[in-house]
Amino acid sequence: MSATTAADFAQLEQYRGELVGYCYRMLGSPFEAEDAVQDTLLRAWKAQDRFEGRAQVRTWLYRIATNVCLDAIDGRKRRATPMDLGPAREPIAENLHVPEEVTWLEPMPADPADAAEAHETLRLAFVAALQRLPARQRAALILCEVLHWKAAEAAELLDTSVASVNSALQRARATLDTEASTESRPLDAADRELLARYVAAFEAYDIDALTALIAEDATQNMPPFDLWLAGRDDIFTWWFGPGIGCEGSKVIPTVAANGQPAFGQYKPSESGSGYDPWALQVLDLEDGVVKHMTFFLDTARLFPLFGLPPRLDD
Repeated sequence: MSATTAADFAQLEQYRGELVGYCYRMLGSPFEAEDAVQDTLLRAWKAQDRFEGRAQVRTWLYRIATNVCLDAIDGRKRRATPMDLGPAREPIAENLHVPEEVTWLEPMPADPADAAEAHETLRLAFVAALQRLPARQRAALILCEVLHWKAAEAAELLDTSVASVNSALQRARATLDTEASTESRPLDAADRELLARYVAAFEAYDIDALTALIAEDATQNMPPFDLWLAGRDDIFTWWFGPGIGCEGSKVIPTVAANGQPAFGQYKPSESGSGYDPWALQVLDLEDGVVKHMTFFLDTARLFPLFGLPPRLDD
């Protein structure tokens, strides 16, 4: 690669971080987002001689990224959460199923430099709600509501009219108003103390301590299983019944997932030595208690992404 070529590519590379965030909101997967951005940068680099400078480089890249994402979304099922598939069910092992036809929403490590934005528009519930929108509505809403583009700028990028963008925004907002709130805030000292108590109580499998920390109307889901649980009583029925294998786990903090506290959970190994990876726990806190818990079980893919070790020794 010549010095000129390297400089040209470096100019494009500086936008990688924000493009990954945009593509993640569009696609619901950090892995697909990285692939989409890599494709975007390569397309842009190859097409630099055709870039006439009528738009800013950043706008040009977002146009390419949007087309890459729209192509990826076209004809495929949206990414879902267990709550999308039906009501909560009884906490018994017979209700555990891994539906092959479902593509699951995946968590994304939060960039500390993007923490304020991550708390609002990268939260799992918000990204899940975005996946329910038609693709072009999704793009319009992310561009205008998240990235704060003007409707005219979004219309130019999407090759449509300002009226069409405004109409798409109105419909998208109506859907999101019924699906998810973006209200959130950074963790404070009380939240960090709550999380420390949660980790200690979970590792001790102390039901009395956990009862004080988990909301009575809490929910839990465990992708790729479609079963989800509603209410602390059902959650504990699961933990101290079919999920009793989690007793004795080690739980270690990792980087935030979608702006939310995240932990790597390791269960006692069946080999009798050490601890094997079991779940990436992502928690939602509300009013001083744990309100929502997602246990992502695809540790082979997610633990490396979140910088978690493949196993723990005794």
